Amino acid sequence: MLLMSNTDETSTLAYANLAPEQIITALEEYGYRCDGRFLALNSYENRVYQIGIEDSPPVVAKFYRPGRWSDEQILEEHEFAEELAAAEIPIVPPNTIGGETLLRSGHFRFAVYANRGGRAPDLDNLDLQRQVGRLIARIHLVGEAHRFKHRPTLDIGSYGTTSSEYLLESEFVPYELYDAYESVASQALDGVEDCFERAGSPRQLRIHADFHPGNVLIAAEQIHIVDLDDARRGPAIQDLWMFLSGDRQEQEPQLAALLDGYEDFRAFDARELHLTEALRSLRLMHYAAWLARRWGDPAFKAAFPWFAGHRYWEEHVLALREQIALMQEGPLVWRS
Repeated sequence: MLLMSNTDETSTLAYANLAPEQIITALEEYGYRCDGRFLALNSYENRVYQIGIEDSPPVVAKFYRPGRWSDEQILEEHEFAEELAAAEIPIVPPNTIGGETLLRSGHFRFAVYANRGGRAPDLDNLDLQRQVGRLIARIHLVGEAHRFKHRPTLDIGSYGTTSSEYLLESEFVPYELYDAYESVASQALDGVEDCFERAGSPRQLRIHADFHPGNVLIAAEQIHIVDLDDARRGPAIQDLWMFLSGDRQEQEPQLAALLDGYEDFRAFDARELHLTEALRSLRLMHYAAWLARRWGDPAFKAAFPWFAGHRYWEEHVLALREQIALMQEGPLVWRS
């Protein structure tokens, strides 16, 4: 078990009690003249705020959770965003102030971004799906040009095995569901392993890794990408599958539209379709463990009160059973 240093404990306590006046002070230390407007944005892993600036558009300040990423890993996120922006991909990179993108104020590490608003995409719009597919392919062209040195890889161990082990060692799984969860988690991981074997050895590249509709904003028909906080190495399909919704019959035309756009810029390896339900299973397990790891943060108890309830775990076990069955089916059909 790793013990936190006094510095880590102090930073964590300061982060938990981060107050508006500290946020405004931090920005003003770097020359921003805040006008008092302050809006907390929808983020739990980090603290993200829209801050009004005198005689200028508002900015977005992202305060990093202590202990999640090292400085080197955060800087790789920033460098990736800057590479994408240089390739004219519509992502908002962090502002550079005094030659730095990772800023510090007291115990806090933070970055400042231009503010971009917009609406969520309509997944039933196949033309928009093609546009998203083109955008993802362009991200991957940049992503495969270099490797991350410090950021992790999306793999079965870190997303699945470690997550299930953490939950089994915690007190979150209800006693009467413990055996059921242990069994279904083991079967799900076996199914994930089988899917990865059927996919061969998918190429690992720098990806967004959390590319879901909530991280895409549309304003005046212009798409903007947000939140590279989870960027890591992984297979291309990870940035595609979360744009598929509904049953198999509904997903296949969505997939066709996505990959029709994707292949305008980059070839897609169809073997990766074997990973779609495997990656969905890993995300379910990783998400549950993420909530458990963050449960000491009062913001999580307020936002996810159902997590500690019996019903959540009944539904989680059922969802994993459904995933086991889906992983045993063939992949979605796509004809390039």
